[in-house]
Amino acid sequence: MRATPATVPALAAIALFVVWATSQAGYPVTHWAPGALIVLALLAIALIAVPPRLAEVPRAVWVALAALLAYTALSYLSILWATDTGVAWEGANRTLLYLAVFALFALWRQRGTSAALLLCLWTLALIVLAAFTALHLDAASAGALRTLIPGGRLDYPTGYPNANAAQWMMAFWPAVLLARTERLPWAVRGVLAGGAVLLAEVALLSQSRGSLYATPVILVLVFALLPGRTRTFALLVPVVCGIGAAAPAVLRADDLHNGAVRSAAVHSATLAMFLAAVVVALVVSLLGAAETRVRVSQVSQERIRMGVRVATVVALVAIVAGGLAFGKPVARIERGWDTFKGGYASDNTTGSRLIGGLGSNRYDFYRVALDEFLHHPLVGIGADNFEQQYLLHGRSEETPHYPHSVELRTLAQTGLIGALLALVGLAAALLAAARALRGPDPLARTVCAAALAGFAYWVVHGSFDWFWEFAGLGAPAFALLGIGCALAPGRPVSSPEPALQSGARRRRPLAIAFGALLVLVCAASLVTPWLSKLEIENAARIWTSRPREAYSRLKSAAALDPLADEAFLVAGSIALRYDELSRAEHQFSLALGRDPDDAYATLEQGAIASTKGDRAQALRLLTRAAYLDPREPVTRQALETARSAGRVSIDQLNDAILLKAQQIE
Repeated sequence: MRATPATVPALAAIALFVVWATSQAGYPVTHWAPGALIVLALLAIALIAVPPRLAEVPRAVWVALAALLAYTALSYLSILWATDTGVAWEGANRTLLYLAVFALFALWRQRGTSAALLLCLWTLALIVLAAFTALHLDAASAGALRTLIPGGRLDYPTGYPNANAAQWMMAFWPAVLLARTERLPWAVRGVLAGGAVLLAEVALLSQSRGSLYATPVILVLVFALLPGRTRTFALLVPVVCGIGAAAPAVLRADDLHNGAVRSAAVHSATLAMFLAAVVVALVVSLLGAAETRVRVSQVSQERIRMGVRVATVVALVAIVAGGLAFGKPVARIERGWDTFKGGYASDNTTGSRLIGGLGSNRYDFYRVALDEFLHHPLVGIGADNFEQQYLLHGRSEETPHYPHSVELRTLAQTGLIGALLALVGLAAALLAAARALRGPDPLARTVCAAALAGFAYWVVHGSFDWFWEFAGLGAPAFALLGIGCALAPGRPVSSPEPALQSGARRRRPLAIAFGALLVLVCAASLVTPWLSKLEIENAARIWTSRPREAYSRLKSAAALDPLADEAFLVAGSIALRYDELSRAEHQFSLALGRDPDDAYATLEQGAIASTKGDRAQALRLLTRAAYLDPREPVTRQALETARSAGRVSIDQLNDAILLKAQQIE
């Protein structure tokens, strides 16, 4: 710790990541914004208390930081041309969080032991959380299981099955790659290997096709790019056997019976996954203990390595042959592409979801995202400003907030400039980490490889899902990348001249003052939207009993976040419930003043005009609402009513909107 004092704030950040992992993966702004403030404070304290030796930081790390800083600045600038400025502000703040996390983990050099401590603690914490999740399912009642595993897919604790799988698999790869090294105690290696089995099995409960297809990609990358292939294969053998032994029971737990998950099947799956994890942990522990105690001659070691290499080649040939034998590969690829383009209806609904096809609406999401990029190629449409464009140009009944791809998010929302900055930043960071993979410390090489594998999983799986918006996934990913950078060898630096030292001391107060001002500005950017959201949530809880106080809180929320329209939308909706049409009309007008393309506010304004008998105004507003959200049946019905000289019933309209929202949930 004395040699690497920045380990202490990094440990605090890891504790924060674990807290996010326990609740919705840090997705709500009320969860991640206060955490972002903590990370910002940790970074500021570290910079003041133990300033990094700037001259020793690898140039590649500086390039990465500069590029990611520029990308963050571009995200904030995109507020100027974004349609929904409040959402763009939130997206830029989230990008600031990732920048701060990367800086906290990358700027201070780490030794192999301190980096191993950080990575092991995070990985073990996720293993403990996975074990708790499995036990929680086993103890849950039949009614609770319907909530925890809706539709046969586990979404606890993140609230989204695919994010669930990603959370566990991001820790799976560090667990595997750390367990292979003889530099860790044999007991720790055993726990990590058994924990890897448990992580994979709990991930399997979420039935994530993205995880299923991301895993072999990471496997190829691990063997193609990372050192220690022989040891990796040797460790994967018991881990894969353990996963395979428990997988049938785990998959049966997700089968629905009369619309509900069977408690007996969940209990059997829990026993199977824990038994497999314990057996693998014991096997790896015993092998690790034997490795530390038994002295093997150089000739025997080489024979063992050769045997493992042969086994690796045989296994790879068997996997390829099995893949070719399992149906017609070309036909399966064509089937996958057809289901991908065809949407949910093209999936095979009679078999397992994991092999039923690739049906979803992502093809349509990607089409709209690419179209938006082509129409705004330089700087994009603004951070997180995808939903309104999809409502306008999409073809499915879904209303996605995000493009479901980190690459397409970058292209569509920040354009070529943003994509270039992001690519330069990530490439420079990976270049620095690659130097750590070739460093002299074996433990540092292993830790770097493990961290990069976890980061790579987030990137690959996030290429076809909306993981950028989950701070509980994105922040650990950038921390893992930062750990890889922190292990890179530093630049040799000669002692500076006394005059230069004196000049640096004179400039230090100015640098501290500038840094403090920057931190305050960043903190203010994070605090006000967070407090605004808290006020909105409080108003939503009390409006039925204390409507006046709710209005007051919503007014404060609108003042705290001068860009978002949510406070006005909620206030207008409450006013409609109390038949306060004038108040509602005023609130929706204020909302449209901040976001002129808000389809909901436009629809409600049209309904209010119709109720008041202003048919011309109602037709104008309802026509625009139908233009902004052309596939919304509630809007189309309201427009038809207005065109037929009838009056739109606000109560029936809002009941229909509420019913649809409940069906989506």
